[in-house]
Amino acid sequence: MIQAFIIEDEPMARRSLENLLQTHFPYVSVIGWAGSVRDSLRYLAEHGDEPDVIFMDVELSDGNCFEIFRSATIKAEVIMTTAYDNYAVNAFRVRSLDYLLKPIEVEDMHRALSRILEKQQASAPVPEKATPVREKFLVHMGERIVPVAVKDIAYFYAEDKQVWLVTLASQRYLVDDSLEVAGEQLPAGKFFRISRSVILSSEAIESVLKLPGGRMKVSPAPGIKAYTDLTVSRSRSDEFLSWLA
Repeated sequence: MIQAFIIEDEPMARRSLENLLQTHFPYVSVIGWAGSVRDSLRYLAEHGDEPDVIFMDVELSDGNCFEIFRSATIKAEVIMTTAYDNYAVNAFRVRSLDYLLKPIEVEDMHRALSRILEKQQASAPVPEKATPVREKFLVHMGERIVPVAVKDIAYFYAEDKQVWLVTLASQRYLVDDSLEVAGEQLPAGKFFRISRSVILSSEAIESVLKLPGGRMKVSPAPGIKAYTDLTVSRSRSDEFLSWLA
């Protein structure tokens, strides 16, 4: 949807433009209008972020539209609409997107609006693909590969370019995923990366001891062996406590 504002002092010309947009370009919504330089400046000061495009007549009731450019910052695209062709040079000096002569033809309006749609599409953020949450990881047991459910995992840790998975029953397995990839596929509310080398489950924590310098030492729950250092780095301590609460 394109939000449009009209600056036009002639009521018939304004209604004609509105009818043209409503009939042929239903994706354009007219959100307001002004008929003078003064009213246009007042609108832009209060609502300048709202329109995507401003249809702007050159000759207004109290001056010409170029006074608006000298007094206000216009964030919207501007399409000049006028019965005179002698303002074209000035129109493009102020970076007007297009210059349409009255009576405005449907084809000319289509050309101008298509350029706005192209700009909107080009600037639209690319949606990120959500990484699916895994229910299990495949681990190595000698020559065998077996699944371990995420609910049974106590923590992951990286050591000597290898990543290990430790279960709540203190069994340790080698996994093929990197720590970064594993972390992206774990439920965020249940696991937290306490340091560069460890991702910890909330189920694996018995208590936390504050250390000098802002770090924290995690004591694993009974039955869970600490195969590596379970210390929360200083930079992650505040976020860790919020997650743990």
